[in-house]
Amino acid sequence: MKDLFDLSGKTIIVTGSSRGIGKATAEQLAYRGANVCVSSRNLEPCQEVASSIQAQGGRAIAVRASISRPEDLAMLVAKTREAYGPVHGIVCNAATNPHYGSIDTLDDETHLKIYRNNVLSNVQLAKLVKDDMQQLRGGSIVIISSIAGFKGSSTIGAYGISKAADVQLARNLAVEWGPANIRVNCIAPGLVETRMAAALLADEALMRFTRESLPLRRLGQPEDIAGVAAFLMSDAASFVTGQTLIADGGALVV
Repeated sequence: MKDLFDLSGKTIIVTGSSRGIGKATAEQLAYRGANVCVSSRNLEPCQEVASSIQAQGGRAIAVRASISRPEDLAMLVAKTREAYGPVHGIVCNAATNPHYGSIDTLDDETHLKIYRNNVLSNVQLAKLVKDDMQQLRGGSIVIISSIAGFKGSSTIGAYGISKAADVQLARNLAVEWGPANIRVNCIAPGLVETRMAAALLADEALMRFTRESLPLRRLGQPEDIAGVAAFLMSDAASFVTGQTLIADGGALVV
């Protein structure tokens, strides 16, 4: 019998993996046997994550790369190949949300920054690893979207627009690259307890909803999303593509 969740020998890049969802995902992928590239804008915290994985018997390297710089993304892929060979998968987790408030108060440059970091960088990174996946006759791309892409918001509207675009990006790449056995999917987390969600975690009404009305009655944890990412990277999801798996504690059903 075959372990469909085994990732042994697969090389996977995880962006924004020095903390939060990205860190938990890198750790889970390594636990399942993958060669993991831990990456973010700052090298030192990436090295700490990679060292922790190595100390537990896993395989990981750390690479500093800003998703806003195409040259950094190219270097990220090159260094990963140098360490482990062709890339089998990527988890596009890094994103930005520098604006909290109405779109009326959002300037164009910030709006463009959100799009560049949250959507365009995913396109660029996917293109950089496409040849590897074609040569390997398969691969998996996972984009971390958000339930903010499924509903309107008076505070994180631009972020939600970018995350809705990621959902459509996954659909389109799934159609275009599917004949090469490259799968492309999204995960749409609900409210997860991370530093990036600090403004939302300070919203008393949202916290009251979480405690009293959310079906699971709790905040999400990074590990809740990491498990979904590991599934989508594995052969257990070999017939899943173009989909968005919602992991929100039931927020969208109430």
